[in-house]
Amino acid sequence: MPASALQDLEILAHALLALALGGLIGFEREAAGKWAGLRTHMLVCLAALLFVYMGQYITLHTAPLWERAGIAGNALGADPIRIVQSIAVGVSFVGAGVIFRDPDRNVARGLTTAATLLVVAPIGVAVAVHRYVLAIGAALLVVFVLRVMNWVEQRFFDEQSPDDA
Repeated sequence: MPASALQDLEILAHALLALALGGLIGFEREAAGKWAGLRTHMLVCLAALLFVYMGQYITLHTAPLWERAGIAGNALGADPIRIVQSIAVGVSFVGAGVIFRDPDRNVARGLTTAATLLVVAPIGVAVAVHRYVLAIGAALLVVFVLRVMNWVEQRFFDEQSPDDA
């Protein structure tokens, strides 16, 4: 089997982890009856992972082509930070789609779900850069915040938070 096929299989294994971690958070949102649930969170986490891997591939594998064409390898302007920034912008647009204003209660709804969409993206990035403990720990922290802090809010505050209503 060619080395590139083995690398692709490794990336697909990482993709499964990203799907599982995004799915963990999406499952919680789905169980809470939110619009963006299991599939949405899984896909956002997977997309972040793939953007990182594709950015790495383009950076590493096209530089020699540029140099053979007489263009300095650094002229490509590859910057991994721009990849992450682009992911954040894209996910922000998706997150904005789940936020709406409830005119009857004069509150915004969907803010927590939008935040979870934003946080699953760097979890996918963490998997892509082989920071598995960080990715798994972050996913567990998100579920802790969603479940335990919701219980705390319900127990200690008279009214339910607008996003979780």
